[in-house]
Amino acid sequence: MIHSLQLIGSRGPGGAERFFCRLVNALHSDKQEVIAISPGNSAVAGELGRSVSQYHLPFRSVLDLYTRWRISALVGKLQPVIVQTWLGRATRLTHLPAGQCPIHIARLGGYYRPHAYRHAHAWDGNTRGICDYLVRQGFPPARVFHIGNFVPLAARISTRERHSLRRALGLDTDAFVIIAAGRIHEVKGFVDLVNAFTRLPDEIGGRPKHLLIVGDGPARGNLETAIRHAGLEERITLTGWLSDPADCYDLSDLFISPSRQEPLGNVILEAWSHHLPVIATRTAGALELVDPGRNGLLVPCQSESDLATAIQALATDAAAREEMVKSGRDTVGRYYSESVIVSAYREMYDRLAGR
Repeated sequence: MIHSLQLIGSRGPGGAERFFCRLVNALHSDKQEVIAISPGNSAVAGELGRSVSQYHLPFRSVLDLYTRWRISALVGKLQPVIVQTWLGRATRLTHLPAGQCPIHIARLGGYYRPHAYRHAHAWDGNTRGICDYLVRQGFPPARVFHIGNFVPLAARISTRERHSLRRALGLDTDAFVIIAAGRIHEVKGFVDLVNAFTRLPDEIGGRPKHLLIVGDGPARGNLETAIRHAGLEERITLTGWLSDPADCYDLSDLFISPSRQEPLGNVILEAWSHHLPVIATRTAGALELVDPGRNGLLVPCQSESDLATAIQALATDAAAREEMVKSGRDTVGRYYSESVIVSAYREMYDRLAGR
C-alpha cells in the first residue's frame, strides 16, 4: 500500500477542490492509505468521505510559518511515502528534503509561475500542455507526469425525471436548455456567451431557448448587468455555486464552454458524462479534449457570432448531437474514467517510490 498525504490550502469551492475530493475518495476506495490535510472550514473538509482520515491546518497564507511547521511535524509523525500538494499555497508551505522519502509531488492544473513549484521532487500536470510548459521551464522531464482528471459516467435520466427537474427550477419543460458551468470570472467568457445568446432566435427548433449558468465568483455582478442590459432576465438563470450540479446537467440539452483561457476544462468531461453535446472555445484545454466534429465543436475565443452560429447549427440537428454524446462518453470511458486515472496515480507513486 502507498501511504500518501494529500494537501490543499484553499477554502472555497472550485474545480480543483472538487477533483481533490474525488481523487482522495477514489484512492481510499482503492484500499490505498490516504490522509487529507486542508483548512477546517474549507469546502473540501465536508465533501470527503466519512471514513477518509483528515487533519486540519490554518493555511492562512503562503507565509504561514505555523502551518509550514505543522506540515513538517505531521510528515514526521505519519511517515508517508508520498506527499502530494495541490495549488500554490499548500505547495509553497511544504518543504521536504530531496533524495529520500517522503517524495513531494506538486500537482498543477494551470500554467503557474514555476518558482513556487521548483522545490518539489516531482510534478503532476493534468494536461500535456502544462507538462510541456514545465519541461520548457527547466523541470526534469523524467519527473514530470501527465495524469488527467476523471469523472464518473452518469446514467441517462427519463423524460419524466427531466421535466421534474425543470419544473423545480421554474423552467419550461419543453425549452431548449443550454448550460454553462464554472467560476464566474472574466476569463471564463460568460459575458461572451450571454452576448452570443442574444443573437439566437427566441425559439430553437420550435422550442423556447433558455440559458442556465451554474457557478459563482467575482464577476457575477458584471454578468448580471450584461443580462439586464440584454433584457434576458426571464431566459437566463444563474444558479449560484452548487456542490453537485448533476441535476443541472441532466435537465439540459447542450453544454457550452465559452472560456477565454482554460488549462483543462473539467466541466467538458462532466458534460460528456451527463450525455450532453459540447461546444467549446479554442482554449488550450479544449484543444486537448475535443476532436472537432466527433465529440464536440470548437469556435474561436471571444467570437460571439461564431458561437451563436455553432449553437444554432447543433441545436437544430438532433442526430449530430446524439453522435457527439456517444463520442464524448467514449472519450471519458477510455481516457478519463476513475479506473484509468487511479491506476495512473498508483503507477506514478510506485515509480517514484522505487517499487
